[in-house]
Amino acid sequence: MPIKSQAQRRKFAELLVSGKISPEVYERWNRGAGSKELPERVKPKAKSKSKRKTAAKAKPKRKTTTRAKKKSTRAR
Repeated sequence: MPIKSQAQRRKFAELLVSGKISPEVYERWNRGAGSKELPERVKPKAKSKSKRKTAAKAKPKRKTTTRAKKKSTRAR
């Protein structure tokens, strides 16, 4: 896989200097990126919105019995 950002390129260069990876590995990854302009950091993929939950988040129905009593006690 090629390097995808400037931050990854710096990290691989640091690993190369510290001796944790070989120069061949660094060159293979760096060559994959080529000479194109890389972003500073790669943004993570946006999480998809979850589907609406069914009964767990549903609001209880409103009771209307008190209103009905008030209307029926009115004098005409």
